[in-house]
Amino acid sequence: MSIFESVMLICFGFAWPFQIHHSYVSRTAKGKSAIFSYVVIVGYAAGILHKVIYSMDGVIYLYIADLIMVIIDLMLYYRNRALDRKADAERLSDR
Repeated sequence: MSIFESVMLICFGFAWPFQIHHSYVSRTAKGKSAIFSYVVIVGYAAGILHKVIYSMDGVIYLYIADLIMVIIDLMLYYRNRALDRKADAERLSDR
């Protein structure tokens, strides 16, 4: 197990809960990118596959935890995008 890989994943893992909270309470997708989330998901999935195929160790749990958090944030992105569209439609109908 690489201590440096673990530290990297732990640091990223600490950042995601704050992002999830922000996405949840802001109720807007403005300024966010789904493409970024998909790229991060591919990166974590590649890390998981590497662990499964080449060097299975406990770090895989950090990859999985981080991946789950990114997926949660992506789901909130789509919820917020729908809320943005609804708010935009309501603004247009009020005119």
